[in-house]
Amino acid sequence: MPAKGTAEWKGDLRSGTGTFTAGDSISGGYTFKSRFEDGPGSNPEQLIAAAHAACFSMALSNMLAEAGSPPELVHTDATVTLRPVDGAPTITKIALVTVGRVPGLDEAAFMQHAQAAKAGCPVSRALASVPEITLEASLAH
Repeated sequence: MPAKGTAEWKGDLRSGTGTFTAGDSISGGYTFKSRFEDGPGSNPEQLIAAAHAACFSMALSNMLAEAGSPPELVHTDATVTLRPVDGAPTITKIALVTVGRVPGLDEAAFMQHAQAAKAGCPVSRALASVPEITLEASLAH
């Protein structure tokens, strides 16, 4: 099933504005300031972060269930870092922080499954060129 998104940009880089739509229900606006200067609004990197967090959480939940430990909850935050590299804006790091509520599972087993989900989820594989993808995984107590 293909996933669709659209975007439109009006004007020059610094004073222009853009809008995007992802699927049927996600939309927003972005500007130079929202992308490169911490200004108000959205940016493409937030969409990447949300996509990675969603994909990872779903993959980890599936792996846990298939291993006989279905989770009550897997919550993941993803932070995408955009920095200049050789003068070009580049995604240099993605930090995943996940917390699971998985009855009967210990931290070591949870971390093992989390590492496998990080390596195997489709969005992680698509982002394989990002130089650093980190993972913190813990169980809720």
